[in-house]
Amino acid sequence: MCSEIRLDAPNLGELEKRNLNNAIDSGYVSTAGPFVSEFELRIAGYLGAKKAISTQSGTSAIHLSLYELGIGKGDEVIVPALTFVASVNPVMYVGATPVFVDVDIDTWNMDPEKIKKSITKNTKAIIPVHFYGNPCDMDKIMEIAEAHDLYVIEDAAESLGAKYKLAHTGTFGDFGCFSFNGNKIITTGGGGMIISRDGKRLDHIKFLINQARNKSGEYYHSEIGFNNRMTNVEAALGLAQMEKLEDFLRKKRAFSAIYRKELKGMKQFRFQEEYKGAESSWWLPCVTFHGKRNIPALQEELKKSKIPTRRVFMPVVEFPPYKKYNIGNYDNSYQLYEKGLCLPASTLNSEDDICRVCEALKGID
Repeated sequence: MCSEIRLDAPNLGELEKRNLNNAIDSGYVSTAGPFVSEFELRIAGYLGAKKAISTQSGTSAIHLSLYELGIGKGDEVIVPALTFVASVNPVMYVGATPVFVDVDIDTWNMDPEKIKKSITKNTKAIIPVHFYGNPCDMDKIMEIAEAHDLYVIEDAAESLGAKYKLAHTGTFGDFGCFSFNGNKIITTGGGGMIISRDGKRLDHIKFLINQARNKSGEYYHSEIGFNNRMTNVEAALGLAQMEKLEDFLRKKRAFSAIYRKELKGMKQFRFQEEYKGAESSWWLPCVTFHGKRNIPALQEELKKSKIPTRRVFMPVVEFPPYKKYNIGNYDNSYQLYEKGLCLPASTLNSEDDICRVCEALKGID
């Protein structure tokens, strides 16, 4: 009997249960507890970062980064048109204006040349998104940012473990933001993380996420703060997952290699490509399909073989709150949405499962 194929389900086991039980037994289940600081240290050490601050989500990590940099009304932030909406919503939270740019058709990431053309006197920051775990061209993006005195907030939500020229994604910009949602490479159930070379800014964010409460033990709040902390239970889960991270990454990359090998030479499938010097996490392997069927029809055909898939994200400029910002040319983003498909990559799958997916794809014209 064939095993169930999973798209992006989390991989949890006995180690996670043990850590969760330890957190429960300690009585520290909320935002106080030793696992939080341990998890922050573990992430910082893994990434080679000076410090890491845990948050409620990857979205809150981007929001807090923008807030800490003082970005607000009248400021513009350059974002990709093709991304999950959580990359862009925080720009609206702080009252700034998102400026959308199209993506590169091969890597599916922000096109640096289009970033250049979108800069105005009001531009304050760029949010490059390492789309589906594939690193952006950080050399060119950082060069542009430095030339125009712009902040860079990396959305590395999907790219933990990915590298660009031997450095981890998230370590190039002023801030790097990660997500540990249930479908990410490692999970804390929810939760996120911020890293930066600027320890003072991170200390201030740490202060802000606890309702800007002073350290004396009294309920005195000198600033408007946020309730954006990670819980001890979530961090306990994250620490267990960190023990498996390298194995998860090995599997993700092996799955991607199988897809590419098995579907090589089939003109109807084209894969997302890496920039030179990049090493993707391949969080979700994706293809564009150029056969006779449209993507919904292809999904229905695969569903008959119990193969789950997901469409590539719809361009953000299509959503009602963002339609008024749809003022550019986003042809590549729309093409990738119309033809793009995310393939099964949960680490619960086996290599044989991925081969089964490939066999099903080979039978579709």
